[in-house]
Amino acid sequence: MIEYKNVTKTYGANIGLDDVSISIDKGDFVFLVGPSGAGKSTFVKLMLKEIEADSGSIVFDGTEITKMSNREIPRLRRNIGIVFQDFRLLPRKTVYENVAFAMEIIHVSQRFIRKQTPQALSLVGISAKAGKYPHELSAGEQQRVAIARAIVNNPMVLIADEPTGNLDPDTAWEIMELLEHINTRGATVVMVTHAKDIVNRMGKRVIAIKDGRVTRDERKGAYRPDEDEAGAAGALDGGLPVL
Repeated sequence: MIEYKNVTKTYGANIGLDDVSISIDKGDFVFLVGPSGAGKSTFVKLMLKEIEADSGSIVFDGTEITKMSNREIPRLRRNIGIVFQDFRLLPRKTVYENVAFAMEIIHVSQRFIRKQTPQALSLVGISAKAGKYPHELSAGEQQRVAIARAIVNNPMVLIADEPTGNLDPDTAWEIMELLEHINTRGATVVMVTHAKDIVNRMGKRVIAIKDGRVTRDERKGAYRPDEDEAGAAGALDGGLPVL
């Protein structure tokens, strides 16, 4: 479903990705790990066509996005939901309005919005908070709203950037159970994380990146602190679209 073929991206003298070739199948749940500056941000930004590869090709659901025109990019991004560590909810919109907004900006009909928004809120267990504002919610509730917003358009892929980074351990596990449930419903999940306990307990696929190269790809992988914690704890760089 997602295939990187000999992809290289540099920033002057700095390497983002160096001749990376890897495939992510439909329905995969992948942990993307590695030290800060390893290339995780570059990996994701290339998938979103937020930056261009210097060489190689990237295929998303049968379409080579490295050759995609600017006019086609919005269609690509509608198939990719994004969840951030800091939630990025709109403070002056209610829970319902935050989720509905993800459809409004792509000009979905109000009838469909009225149908789809409650379903997304129900899926993440936040229906009772539909009329609340973000500041009235706990961190875990805010992350549930962010997930609802990310999945309301039924994306093929859900990218989660350190989604448990601001949560206590119990709430973090609730969010992971929710992401796993979304995965079982058909969405491919790519999660950037430094959460050792979560990676080890989940037993999902682990792709490790270091110095722009994929250093290991394990189907039932584990977190290796000596490899995956070098440098500061990293998250995706700025500039990614919220929706």
